[in-house]
Amino acid sequence: MSDFHQNGVVAVLHRLGQLNLEQLEAELQRHATANPIALVLPSLYSELERPALKGIIEHLKQVTYVSEVVVALGQASALEFRRAKEYFKVLPQDVRLVWVDGPRIQDILKGLVEHEIDIGLPGKGQSCWIAFGYVLSRRRSNVIVLHDCDILSYNREYLARLCYPIANPNLGYEFCKGYYSRVTDRLHGRVTRLLITPLLRSLQQLVGTQPLLTFLDGFRYPLAGEFAMVKDLAWINRIPGDWGLEVGVLAEVYRNCALRRICQVDIADAYEHKHQTLSADNPEAGLYKMCVDITKSLLRNLASEGVVLSEERLKTLRATYLQAAQEAIRRYEDDAAINSLKFDRHEERTAVEVFLKGIKLASEVFLKDPLGVPMISNWSRVAAAVPDIFGRLIEAVEDDHEWDPTAADGPPRP
Repeated sequence: MSDFHQNGVVAVLHRLGQLNLEQLEAELQRHATANPIALVLPSLYSELERPALKGIIEHLKQVTYVSEVVVALGQASALEFRRAKEYFKVLPQDVRLVWVDGPRIQDILKGLVEHEIDIGLPGKGQSCWIAFGYVLSRRRSNVIVLHDCDILSYNREYLARLCYPIANPNLGYEFCKGYYSRVTDRLHGRVTRLLITPLLRSLQQLVGTQPLLTFLDGFRYPLAGEFAMVKDLAWINRIPGDWGLEVGVLAEVYRNCALRRICQVDIADAYEHKHQTLSADNPEAGLYKMCVDITKSLLRNLASEGVVLSEERLKTLRATYLQAAQEAIRRYEDDAAINSLKFDRHEERTAVEVFLKGIKLASEVFLKDPLGVPMISNWSRVAAAVPDIFGRLIEAVEDDHEWDPTAADGPPRP
């Protein structure tokens, strides 16, 4: 059982009392008639061969209040796309796969570039953006929910609790972020525990009270990959195309939503998914890259809010962060001790040292180019620049859906 403390500017919806999944699903079934729900699943083809997605599919078979499931499938060949269609067709919902690397979708992306639309780099951000565009193009769902496909501990309650604050019109929320405890026999979530929280609070020490920092610090798990939103936010929100996705999405929500319309919900007692390696010597991989991208996104969003981040201030930031992170390690070690959890102080210190290097690298990149790679354009701008884009998206996805590679010579043509 969770506490019931409201400790920031973002409303917290806790897990209190006994399990109420059946009641939540019954209410969602009623609300879905007025607020149809689309579930977006960003997935690499490789996820289909792992146990996490198999478990997710088994639970989704029992979900009746979701009307459509859109799978943004990345890194898949033509043969793998065919296999993925077979894999997901067991779901009872209306399922469509957006074959991100397929020639039809790639042709659309190429056309958008010719219209000077920012489409970002290949990856989760771009895949989610295309899937959101497809959901908007169908005009069938008022609520869009997203979660990852690597959740080993997944069950139906995750999805129900994530959908409920947005699908229930009596609550009045427009954006809901999931949060959870990342604990097994030890504490996980190093990037949140040892990077994001100490970094946000160090920045607040340096720049003083700043609304965006206060907002971000109000989330219990800002890097959670699970969120739900009204479809209108998919129209106007821009999306980062790198590991800064979660921070960038929250920054866009901050600009486009009233605070009283934003909440976070405790979706699980325990949450387990695949863990990224630290990659201490490679800033292009693992948690090291994640740290660099997140820090760049945070600095650039602060700059867009008018915060001056000079070279001297960023040097001071590293010293302030190190002190805050070391204090965080001490607190988490005490927390682990009272709960009889394993705790490796050396591993924690090593992670902080890598994050410190990542902050330094991100600061250098930021000072050279405060704007960086443009965020992916929102769908409002895309539709204005390319009026037939939604018709083309529907046609591409439906043609891929109907395409049978066993009865054709080679891959489909755009």
